[in-house]
Amino acid sequence: MNINKLRYGIVGFLVVIMAMVSQPVSARIAVKAQLDSANLLMGRTTLLRLTVDQPKGTKGKFPLFSELRENGIIPVCGDSVEYRMPVKYDTIENGGIETVSMQVPVQSFDSGFYKLPEFIYVVGKDSVRSNALALKVLPVPVKADTPINDYANVADPADASIFDHVPDWIVKWWWLILLGISAVAVGIWLFIKYRKDGTLIPRKPEPSPYEVATTALRALKEKKLWEQGMEKEYFTELTDILRVYLYRRFGINAMEMTSRQILASLSKNEELKDKRHYFRQILDMADFVKFAKVRPLPEDNIASYDNAVKFVEETKPVPQPEETAPAASARPKGRKRKKLKKGGGR
Repeated sequence: MNINKLRYGIVGFLVVIMAMVSQPVSARIAVKAQLDSANLLMGRTTLLRLTVDQPKGTKGKFPLFSELRENGIIPVCGDSVEYRMPVKYDTIENGGIETVSMQVPVQSFDSGFYKLPEFIYVVGKDSVRSNALALKVLPVPVKADTPINDYANVADPADASIFDHVPDWIVKWWWLILLGISAVAVGIWLFIKYRKDGTLIPRKPEPSPYEVATTALRALKEKKLWEQGMEKEYFTELTDILRVYLYRRFGINAMEMTSRQILASLSKNEELKDKRHYFRQILDMADFVKFAKVRPLPEDNIASYDNAVKFVEETKPVPQPEETAPAASARPKGRKRKKLKKGGGR
């Protein structure tokens, strides 16, 4: 008895499988049509959206679109409604099902109620029809004094331009508007560049080499590198500060020089040769740390920092005294006597 039930179950399963296999492809395809708006103002356009849900890889087409691509316009409903180009396509895959979406512009210039024909989707020798749609085209309320420029260029959406939405007064006086915008732009530029008193806005002065060096030395001291056992990093940064200071303050390209070349340049400079001993102590200690891997004593680290500060302080620019106007010569007090000319009386 159990064997018979199993036999009937297998036969039933095979029948279902054969029915599914023998089912035409069109039975597994769904075509749906929908309008963005069922009420359309005469002369306006709306979109007709078509979606096709079908097994992945199915090859099908709408014969109507082939004709639309050739002619650009297809009249329907007795030439009262028109399908227009361009038609937009989009495909989304979800497992074994793919959804093909299309957008068709629809336009009408005759008011009335229209029943749009079904769309036919052809797959091989089979075909699938969409649902039917209804469209109501409303007339445009126009009076004798109503401007119609809003409808001047709605006949063909493909030929529409951005200037169709620009007011007429802008198109007519565009040169005057452009001139006004240019004048405002120049005024803003002048306001930013000049102050009210007519002078240039002063730029923030760049820090002097002395200010840069002293700021960098204070920052180096706050890092406390040698206190953390980082003597090499300490002397590298200390010498770099002094090299930059020499270049910016005296034009000596110390960044590209060795210690011996730097000391030779200082000896040739009348303003720096008596400060050479500061630099010698710092460079000698830096070379010992970098190349001989000597760990200096705390006193040596402090002395190097103090010598760097002394070098910068003693070589900073000295402000020049302002020139005073020469004192005006004192005039003699009292009135100057006039000499009388000698002459005879009558």
